[in-house]
Parts: sequence; C-alpha cells; structure tokens
Amino acid sequence: MSDHSDVVAVTGGLGGVGRWVVDRLATDGSDVVCIDRYTPDERVENVDFYEADLTDAGETLELLDSADPDAVVHLAAIPDPTSHAGSRVFSNNTLSTYNVLTAAGRVGARVSWASSESAYGFPFSEDLLLPDYLPIDESHPMRPEDPYGTSKVAGEEVAEMVVRRYGVQVASIRPSWVQYPGAYQTTANREAVDIGAIEPGTRPPGVGNFWSYVDVRDLADQFVRSIRTDLDGHEPYLAHAPDNYAGVDTERLFEAVTGGDLPDPFDVEGEECAFTTAKAREDLGWEAEHTWRDARNESVDGPSFG
Repeated sequence: MSDHSDVVAVTGGLGGVGRWVVDRLATDGSDVVCIDRYTPDERVENVDFYEADLTDAGETLELLDSADPDAVVHLAAIPDPTSHAGSRVFSNNTLSTYNVLTAAGRVGARVSWASSESAYGFPFSEDLLLPDYLPIDESHPMRPEDPYGTSKVAGEEVAEMVVRRYGVQVASIRPSWVQYPGAYQTTANREAVDIGAIEPGTRPPGVGNFWSYVDVRDLADQFVRSIRTDLDGHEPYLAHAPDNYAGVDTERLFEAVTGGDLPDPFDVEGEECAFTTAKAREDLGWEAEHTWRDARNESVDGPSFG
C-alpha cells in the first residue's frame, strides 16, 4: 500500500476529506492531480493543483484527458441538502459525477467516488426512517427523500453505466459522518442522548445515521485501497467505524426510538455499529482503526495545504 508511482486525479482535493486523500496518495509516492474550485498558495511535493468547474463537461474531459490518470478519486460535491437549494444540490452533484466518471471511463482510469450512507434515506428523512434489518449492508434498499441522498443514488447509476460502456472499475464509497482527529463533532450528540427521555418515533440527536461515524484517516485509507484493488465492475462499500459513538448498547438505542419494535433480523451486539463493513474487509482488506474514545482528543498533524 505504499511507494506507488502512478498518477491519481482527486476532485474536491482541497475539501475536508480530499486533503487527507491527496496527502495520503502523495506520501505513498503517487503523482497527484488535485482538482478543485481554486488553487492554494502552497507547493506540495508530488501534487499539481488545478482549478475547474466540474459541471462543465468539456473542461472536465480536457483536464482528465491531459492528466491521463491511472485512477480518479471523485470527492467534489455539495455535501448536504441543508445549506443550498435542493435543485442546486441535486444538479451540481449529479452532473459533476456524470462528467467526472464519464471522462475517467474515456481515459480508462479506475474510479473511486464518494457516494454516501445518505443514499439509504435515513439521515434526512422527514419522519423517522428505520432500516429493514440490522446490520445495514450494501444491499439494503435505498429510499432517499432529499436531493443529496438522491444525487448519490443517481451517481451510483452513473457508475453502473460507466462500467458497462467503458469497462473500467468503479467503487462507490458510502461513508458515515466523517470525523477529524482531535475535533470530533460527535460529542454534543453523545451528551444529548438520554435513553429515558427518548420518545418512540421521534428523531433524537444522532438517530439520522444511528449514531455512526468514520475517522477521516480510515476513510482516506478505504479510498486508496479501492483504487489499488482489482474489482469486477461496480462495487459499493460502506465506510464506518465499528462502534456507535453514543457509548450505549445499540439495541438499547433502537428500543428507545422504536418503543421496543426492533427490525428483524437484529444481528448487532453491544455497541456495534448499525452498519456492517464486512464487504470492505473481505474485498479491500479494510477495517477502521480509529474509534471516538481514542481519536476525539488525539493530536495529529493533518495536511497543511488548502
């Protein structure tokens, strides 16, 4: 997993997750083409920065055709439906994903891109939406009610199309709520979880993704592994820490929000995450190494650029 001399293009490479992916790839020895809406002042070894509008098909194809990357990691997106008009979220995310994945297919590059657990519909549903079974896996039905989650479902359909048309491999990574070492935002939700005060059918803090999370370092590792592994066409992968961040047995949390009417089957023990990453472990050799108890106050020098 190191000392690679390939060329990897990373879109959204100056975003929160993108900087960690770019830094990891450059440290591994890859030549990185970082594409974002602006270019930083810093110079970074093994990294070339480009400014682009990825909703422009010609601009996107020109950049990727010129770079001729071995792989593309597509992270650029409006990250949720709460801060922009829904039509803008959907159109930006869907069009940019179509342009990037299609351009990657045309140049024969492997692709890994950021889908989301939001594709299932749980985080932004108007009313409490519960899973059909636990743990939730990649085969669980996707029922989003919001433009962000729907843009990710559309993106995965684009991935299927690109595989059929160009014969490249595409990994759709479905991350949980991304956390950063020393700056975990899960603390407020955890402190607000009062099992006895939860009314069944309501949406207490954290229930949108059932108190799940993933450390950015583990997520970056999964993106890298997914472009280093031979895959058969299009494959989705969940990216979650192994436990919930509430510090309470997952079964107790679900009993509180459902009034005891648990999904069946319910095959989760202790504080295990409501989502399973067994597929990523089997296919990619990936497991999350960081949990909230250690990483929330951890002092780590992250990427210095951007």
